Amino acid sequence: MTTDSYSPPRLSLLQLFLRFLRFGLLAFGGPVAQIAMVKQALVEEERWISPARFNRLLAVMQVLPGPEAHELCVHLGMVARGRIGGLLAGVGFMLPGFVLMLGAAWLYKDWFVGNPAMAPIFLGVQIAVLAIILRAVQRIGTHILEDRLLWGLAAASLAATLAGVPFWIPLVAAGLIYSFAARPAVAAAVVVVAVALALLISGDAPVIQASVAASRADVIALFIAGLKGGLLTFGGAYTAIPYVRADTVGRGWVSDASFLDGVALAGMLPAPLVIFATFAGYVAGGFPGALAITAGMFLPAFAFSMIFYERLEAVVENPALHRALAGVAAAVVGVIAATLLQLGWVTALRVATPIAGLAIFAGAVAAVFLLKGKWVAPLLVVAAGAAGWLLNP
Repeated sequence: MTTDSYSPPRLSLLQLFLRFLRFGLLAFGGPVAQIAMVKQALVEEERWISPARFNRLLAVMQVLPGPEAHELCVHLGMVARGRIGGLLAGVGFMLPGFVLMLGAAWLYKDWFVGNPAMAPIFLGVQIAVLAIILRAVQRIGTHILEDRLLWGLAAASLAATLAGVPFWIPLVAAGLIYSFAARPAVAAAVVVVAVALALLISGDAPVIQASVAASRADVIALFIAGLKGGLLTFGGAYTAIPYVRADTVGRGWVSDASFLDGVALAGMLPAPLVIFATFAGYVAGGFPGALAITAGMFLPAFAFSMIFYERLEAVVENPALHRALAGVAAAVVGVIAATLLQLGWVTALRVATPIAGLAIFAGAVAAVFLLKGKWVAPLLVVAAGAAGWLLNP
């Protein structure tokens, strides 16, 4: 069978949009389940493209920042109906999760948060989310940290983040150091410049807030927060967490507790996990804030496919780019690990009964490391909320 026998059916723009809207409604279980669903329907059953081309495309999307499942939908929409098709496919895939998260954020902010009866339930959920992020750090690190230098870059990035160094310094430095690893003098010069910059301009670590923000956030700042997260999402949606947190929690617009609740809700909805940004945007700035941060988060996923459609595979095959991205990704692992430690410390300060808190955390860690399946995270969140209600940590 030749690749010439593979082609998408003739669909109207409305039909194309509804097709990917249906995928969005069924997008439970994270990126692996979402990609498998799209592949089963469009590659194996309807033969839009060949399996070999799909695998190459998936490899490209995994190198680029952004949620892979969403980027695949944009690309396949373009295969069917050009750039307008890519736009409609991407919007259709993300729309159900966006609408559901808006509703969840409204209920949370206006009805649940601040209710004393709900506090232990939410605390149990937040403890479980820490275990989920811990598992994500382990998975991402296993995939990205392939040699000692990458491990060293991740460790340096972790230390720099905890010291309050601006995020872009370890990311840029790690990309350059790994790119010039074969030229030690250049790599050493990058280290010297990075340390000097860190000493000159590093500030305090993000401010930790104990309650939901009382003031509304700046819409432009929320858009930039989302854009930063979308551009730096390497190796999975969890890599966006530090950057969205720094620009929302760090500005006092969202509490760490509410931020963790948003991550938990995102894992239960049919959507790319980065939809947690919508929750943070709504809590910080209402509907305009949710729209702004979501637009920023998903813009790179649209742009990379729609602007570089014809050259995408060739550009990503560049070995120099691969090394630079590998270094950046290693630094991102360190940033996520540092954020996990910061979130863990803040959460621990709110635990009144350490034994109960440790029991919930230990059970959640065991679940995420031992159990598999797309329903593990949602069931764990529900179970942790029930444990919080029963144990009152």
